[in-house]
Amino acid sequence: MRLLLVEDDEMLGRATRQGLEGGFAVDWVKNAEDAELALKSTDYGLLVLDVNLPGMSGLEFLKKLRSEKNATPCLLLTARDAVHQRVEGLDAGADDYLVKPFDLDELIARCRALMRRAQGRAAPVIACGDVVFDPAARSVERGGKSVALSARELSVFEALMSNIGRTLSKDQIHAHIYDWSNEEIESNTVEVHVSALRRKLGRNFIKTIRGVGYVIPK
Repeated sequence: MRLLLVEDDEMLGRATRQGLEGGFAVDWVKNAEDAELALKSTDYGLLVLDVNLPGMSGLEFLKKLRSEKNATPCLLLTARDAVHQRVEGLDAGADDYLVKPFDLDELIARCRALMRRAQGRAAPVIACGDVVFDPAARSVERGGKSVALSARELSVFEALMSNIGRTLSKDQIHAHIYDWSNEEIESNTVEVHVSALRRKLGRNFIKTIRGVGYVIPK
């Protein structure tokens, strides 16, 4: 899934992006102004937002987003550990917060939990028929047996499994799985990966809605 990281510290931002890229497509910006432009052009599953940004602060930016009815789940990164400061962040519209310095594994787990909550799921795994996906372990099983997927196949699979019963267009799938570092995308990329997934998970597991996109039926 795709998330937006807003962090002005070069070293921390680079390390955080690299840590998150094991499970997410990550776009990274360094100020609220660039974050606002990114959110207007891309549908993100999560916003990871530093409080102490140059210019408009993270809290000011979050308040602005919520006043504009932007409901993108938000995890605040903050060096402020006082209770009233954490309360201020949550009251501004944050869904969760993490105090710096933080452990990357905890950040990743919190990101997964927020995305799961946004999708209306309580269970940590997603199941459809005899196919089970564990986002934390990045593992897929069919009929109790492990299924090996490439990184891109797994990304397409996760996008569809996170939206069971909802048809996604090719553009929506691209937006889920590709960050800004992927400049060239072959026109048939999604078709190729869907075809591979059908070979591994069953030819009828993913349905093609002609002229619209792809869906995993409920």
